[in-house]
Amino acid sequence: MDPLSDVLSLLKPRSYLSAGFDAGGDWAIHFARNVGIKCYAVVSGQCWLGVDDVPEPVLLQAGDCFLLPGGRPFRLASDLALPSVDAQPVFAQAREGGVARYKGGGDCFLVGSRFTLTGNASMLLGMLPPIVHIRTETDKAALRWSVERMMQELREPQPGGYLIAEHLAHMMMVQALRLHMADSAGSGVGWLFALADKQMGAAINAMHADPARRWTLLTLAEQAGMSRSSFALKFKQTVGTSPLDYLTRWRMLLAGDRLTHSGDPTAVIALSLGYESESAFSTAFKRVMGASPRHYGRRQTLAPWSQNDAETVSAR
Repeated sequence: MDPLSDVLSLLKPRSYLSAGFDAGGDWAIHFARNVGIKCYAVVSGQCWLGVDDVPEPVLLQAGDCFLLPGGRPFRLASDLALPSVDAQPVFAQAREGGVARYKGGGDCFLVGSRFTLTGNASMLLGMLPPIVHIRTETDKAALRWSVERMMQELREPQPGGYLIAEHLAHMMMVQALRLHMADSAGSGVGWLFALADKQMGAAINAMHADPARRWTLLTLAEQAGMSRSSFALKFKQTVGTSPLDYLTRWRMLLAGDRLTHSGDPTAVIALSLGYESESAFSTAFKRVMGASPRHYGRRQTLAPWSQNDAETVSAR
């Protein structure tokens, strides 16, 4: 798989609620803090989006898609100056996976989904802004089919519709991340944005394809077609960490997933990731993941994402 698919596979995003929202007249809805990612698209009409601790509201127009990665409370409204009502009773009126209508509907229609994540969510969420807004015509065209298809599934329920809506929500989220990655190339810092760079992307792809290999700075620089010194400098500037530190962190994330889900012994996992010594692996794992391999799997079963992840995201 490619690195973005690798990371999303580890996080196992699950869309547990896909729904439509059809509002009319003057309206304002408040959504409480949540864990995970919310992904919405405006099918028709327009509305304002206000997110807690984000100074400027965003005007959303037909075709716009947006991600809210940090779980912050937010408001959607025809006018943000209006008093808002809580979203929960509004959406409770609709059947699961259906369309919630407010004040008769007809003026603004949105579709979207909420995703929960497992594992070390900060690897993705920690580098995303509070609002990822997809609004250029070219980008909206790339999302149009999945948005329109989800609208149809929600408005015209058929057998298997819940599963189709869930897959469409995944498509919307991945496509939005792709577009944000491309738009932020050259300005954002982190592995997600580095994938848009041909040289850095080649090195990251190589590490993900064969994490157990005894990579050195030289062999990774060769993957990128660069000198060792130039590669090390550019990797640090674009990813925010050194190549070998990135490799170690990726190995530990893979190990954490296997410790949580596979039941494989620590020695087997260590060997499969290029560590000949279980003690060396355990030392690296505790340094990166904050817990020993023995305790990590048990800790991860207690919550869909760790307290450290929540603190990382809320600090943005």
